[in-house]
Amino acid sequence: MHIVIIAGGTGSRLWPVSREANPKPFIQMEDGLSLLQKTYLRGRTTGVIESVTTVTNRDLFFRTEDEYRELSPSEPLHYILEPFGRNTAPAVYAAAMELQQRYGDSALMLVLPADHLVRDEAAFAKAVVLASEVAAEGRLVTFGIQPTHVETGFGYIEIAEGCDVSGQHAFNVEGFVEKPNRDLAEQYFVSGSHLWNSGMFCFQVGSLLDEMAAHAPSLAQSMAVALEGSSRSQGNGHTVTRLEPETFGMVEDDSIDYALMEKSSRVSVVPCDLGWSDIGSWQAMAELLEPDADGNRVTGSAELEGTRNTYVRSSHRLTTAVGVEDLVIIDTPDALLVAHKDRSQDVKKVVQRLKASGGELHHQHVTVHRPWGTYTVLEEGEGFKMKRIEVKPGASLSLQMHHHRSEHWIVVRGTAKVVNGDKDILLRTNESTYIPAGHKHRLENPGIIALVMIEVQSGEYLGEDDIVRFEDSYGRC
Repeated sequence: MHIVIIAGGTGSRLWPVSREANPKPFIQMEDGLSLLQKTYLRGRTTGVIESVTTVTNRDLFFRTEDEYRELSPSEPLHYILEPFGRNTAPAVYAAAMELQQRYGDSALMLVLPADHLVRDEAAFAKAVVLASEVAAEGRLVTFGIQPTHVETGFGYIEIAEGCDVSGQHAFNVEGFVEKPNRDLAEQYFVSGSHLWNSGMFCFQVGSLLDEMAAHAPSLAQSMAVALEGSSRSQGNGHTVTRLEPETFGMVEDDSIDYALMEKSSRVSVVPCDLGWSDIGSWQAMAELLEPDADGNRVTGSAELEGTRNTYVRSSHRLTTAVGVEDLVIIDTPDALLVAHKDRSQDVKKVVQRLKASGGELHHQHVTVHRPWGTYTVLEEGEGFKMKRIEVKPGASLSLQMHHHRSEHWIVVRGTAKVVNGDKDILLRTNESTYIPAGHKHRLENPGIIALVMIEVQSGEYLGEDDIVRFEDSYGRC
């Protein structure tokens, strides 16, 4: 089995925790693992895994690597990096093309979204075994979730009436149904012949490519051209395929459901009860927690008085709520969300307005991840900005220069190797250096513990785009 993890989208309905530079797959759950990490580990439960391919945005590559590194991966890791999103059909097809070249037409690929949750992993592993057996016969297999309630937010998979979905069986798909209205959803719930469309699939590589060529020939051809024009590199235990904007921009934006599954006559479904959730809203996130006697659910630190049926997520400071009910309260260092729980789906409308306004609150947090570590904006005002910078052991920032700002660096933990103009300096805890505007400079952590320093910027313009890079370990020049 070859795992294919699709890590796209921004999860705008989970703002302000999910943002474009820190999307939904990186949200940490109660056990401290992110959704991306849990997806990776879930794939491991299915048996012998030959490789893991992750399709994601190129700006998230190093963050994804860090997430996997914490899990000590033993399988070969393959990355397909997109310059921008083109939906799931191009992503799945690109992964299949890469797997075909490496492992042949008979390789089995298990496609998993990176932002879903499965709580019954034993049931998931059993469902994958059945799906792989069916896929090995040339069928395109999807996983259908047995509905637990009336739901209008999911697509549905229709099977023949009278099919017994309680056992371990695969069924031919009669059709796919769009998100229904309330009346139809109630009919689907009682019918027993409609399953939620989970977005998880199992294919034999050759079968998928054949069916894509038959039912989505334009997409298949343009994706093949994009792969041919991509750049490739190889590291220690991983490969990276970087799709170029010019050729990838010619690929159709389409989902695997529309492009293929709804058209093919070779589709089967494995009904399953997995404790599955797509975590499509804060209300869905809240339902993953056990409520207290008043129906409240809390992640982080909160004090509630006279409050009922309310979800609070507050990881950075104490949040209090008095005399309210039916609310979702999400607190982050730079943004606070208060919403009625029945309107939690509408958070994405706020994000759309934030994006249109040209600010940064839709895009990133005050803590920003970089290939070398993180920086956190502590305070900023007219003509100044203060940052906390953390550099991973052995990592370094680019050799760079700023036109409009000068910088003071003060080391508070670890050791810093600094290039400042024509000088090489070694700074230890409580030592500092001043970098005038126009000076080439570089910061490196030569130690074995994280380097932490405070940076104070001064100047007429302090935007992140005032950087001229001369050398960079991460290909950003």
